[in-house]
Amino acid sequence: MDRRRDIAELSAALRLSPVVAILGPRQVGKTTLARQIAVRRQGPSTFFDLERSEDLRALADPFVALEGLKGLVILDEIQRRPDLFPALRVLADRRPLRARFLVLGSASPDLLRQSSETLAGRIHYHDLQGFTLDEVGTGALSKLWMRGGFPRSFLARSAEQSLLWREDLIRTFLEKDLPQLGPAIPAPTMNRFWNMLAHYHAQIWNGAELARAFAIGETTVRRYLDLLTATLMVRQLRPWHENLGKRLVKAPKVYLADSGLLHALLGIRDVADLDRHPKVGASWEGFCLAAVERQLGTRRQDSHFWATHGGAELDLVVVRGRRRLGFEFKRTTAPEVTKSMHLALEDLRLERIDVVHAGQRTFHLAPKIRALALSRLLGDLEPLA
Repeated sequence: MDRRRDIAELSAALRLSPVVAILGPRQVGKTTLARQIAVRRQGPSTFFDLERSEDLRALADPFVALEGLKGLVILDEIQRRPDLFPALRVLADRRPLRARFLVLGSASPDLLRQSSETLAGRIHYHDLQGFTLDEVGTGALSKLWMRGGFPRSFLARSAEQSLLWREDLIRTFLEKDLPQLGPAIPAPTMNRFWNMLAHYHAQIWNGAELARAFAIGETTVRRYLDLLTATLMVRQLRPWHENLGKRLVKAPKVYLADSGLLHALLGIRDVADLDRHPKVGASWEGFCLAAVERQLGTRRQDSHFWATHGGAELDLVVVRGRRRLGFEFKRTTAPEVTKSMHLALEDLRLERIDVVHAGQRTFHLAPKIRALALSRLLGDLEPLA
């Protein structure tokens, strides 16, 4: 699949930054995307896979291996050789600049810290998701929601093969990938936490409750959460804070980043299971949230949720410059206006609220409140400037 939007964004980043990092979990398509970019660029390209012993031996002395290269240099699985970052800093500072570097890696706290410290001002980060609604088309909306965006899960020949692939990915991530990133947490412990977190999908983080369930301290379960967030398997949505004279919720909202992995962890096998499951509304919320952010072109710092201790809430608040947009996500074909929406419009000074729903039509519900069909998202929601 031609991932045009990611290719365009990365190509632009490579023109501006000497080092560009594609960060994402394994099997999300980083290597395929990097090869597509290399094909489209003029000039030579060199590829190093740091999981291959031959390439590791070739990079035993990074300066000898990299100094004479020109064009685009791709370093795959960079988290295996974080000691390369000092060499990349020296090579990125050369004038004239002979090569640009595209590094691919599974995000980890150490990787992000080392690269940001060593390559400050020289590196651009690009978080790669799985397939998105604008890439597969609204005709495949239900399939994308059910299977998630990992390419091999989405493109599997059957629902059964897709589920087996996702279950294998979860096992491999816990038993192999996560330990390679540094944390010494037993796979069964993290598996139990991840499964429990799936049942908290789209809820406000309550570390005390999870700590009691595990009979461990709150700081420990928070460390587990931050680890899954750093590896891009979990998303923490920050609350919106403004001096409104109201008591606002300050804990983040937690989402599993991929709907297919969420369904695998919940034991949901097909769309019929999903429609009957008590977490169907929460799953819909997370899926819609990601689709809206992608269509708007938001950055993570643009997105928040809003909730007061009095019970008023809004699923997504997007703030960029002077623009403020609100979103609610409802797994229904007949959305209705709520008191929370009116409060949010007034308190947050929103331009409008869109209620993203499962029906087929987009229509106005009230002044500044619109029912927006997810199936019409690509045509009815304009990207932010």
